[in-house]
Amino acid sequence: MPAPRIEIELDKITHNARKLTALYGSKGICVTAVTKGVCGSLRIASALLESGIRSFGDSRIANIQKMREAGLDAQFILTRSPMPSEVEHVVEFADVSLNTEISVIRLLARQASKRGKIHRVILMIELGDLREGILPSDVESMVAEVMGLRGVKLIGLGTNLACFGGVRPTEAKMRELSAMAGNLQQQYGIHFEIVTGGNSANYQWFVSTPDVGLVNHLRIGEAILLGCDTLTRKPIPGLYTDAFTLVAEVIELKTKPSRPYGEIAQDAFGRVPVFEDKGNMERAILALGRQDVDGSAIKPRIKADVLGASSDHLMLNVSGLGLKVGTEVRFDVGYSALLRAMTSPYVEKVYLPRFHLTVRV
Repeated sequence: MPAPRIEIELDKITHNARKLTALYGSKGICVTAVTKGVCGSLRIASALLESGIRSFGDSRIANIQKMREAGLDAQFILTRSPMPSEVEHVVEFADVSLNTEISVIRLLARQASKRGKIHRVILMIELGDLREGILPSDVESMVAEVMGLRGVKLIGLGTNLACFGGVRPTEAKMRELSAMAGNLQQQYGIHFEIVTGGNSANYQWFVSTPDVGLVNHLRIGEAILLGCDTLTRKPIPGLYTDAFTLVAEVIELKTKPSRPYGEIAQDAFGRVPVFEDKGNMERAILALGRQDVDGSAIKPRIKADVLGASSDHLMLNVSGLGLKVGTEVRFDVGYSALLRAMTSPYVEKVYLPRFHLTVRV
């Protein structure tokens, strides 16, 4: 098989999606499956449809366009605030978009009106993570203006946490979002179809809260794909964490010093590296680099240590493992590694034959 490659077990992804939609559904929360981590893969999206998912979210309109044009029967949500330059495509291919800028919503309204369509919008609220979001003090005026625009319909509120700033989606944060949604509904006599409380990081809040309030929607990517709680990266009970396997091939195997020798300057990425002297070690170079994957977010399934990577080379300490040039090394991947590998045209995507899985509880 070609290398480097990422091997994908669709049955495990389908299983994870079914388990999570049932879990969140037990308290009335619907799930949108986020596909940006797999570059809008049609094979994975189709597997998610088998699980019962009927809503996909992606930050790239090109991925949504690909899924829409493939005929996938689902609702599509653009999960990144639209660029003004892409509003025509957003109105054409996305059913819903998450928004924070009134100037962009006006453009969406104008474009939708030209097409005789109604584009649905969700306003994202800033609750401390400092990625995207309208400041709470500005929400009322934004709601009033959006409600007066032709071509768009305000269908909900949302927030994003534990992403840029790492701020936890706590009980207090979710109550704040629910209270804001409730107050706006009462003030303007409207009903929000969606109050989207966040992403895979909301797992701990969900399992511990006695009352989800008005939160009825989550945008779930990593937990479906990698089966983990993104606040701790620990496995979620009953889910598979190994649906994706990264495979790379050894192209050099030599015993060399553990510490570079000579006058040290910046490396290829503008940093001055520091290495501990551990004596000589057997070092393997794999045909895989930063252009393909985030080397800090992969873990070998053998007892090897990742030493670092350049653009096209990954260095491992493989002392005593008996590898040879041409040996394939398999890795578990974290989310940032998956994201980059699925985007890289140099990493082959291999979908393994589907099997009946042993049921997990």
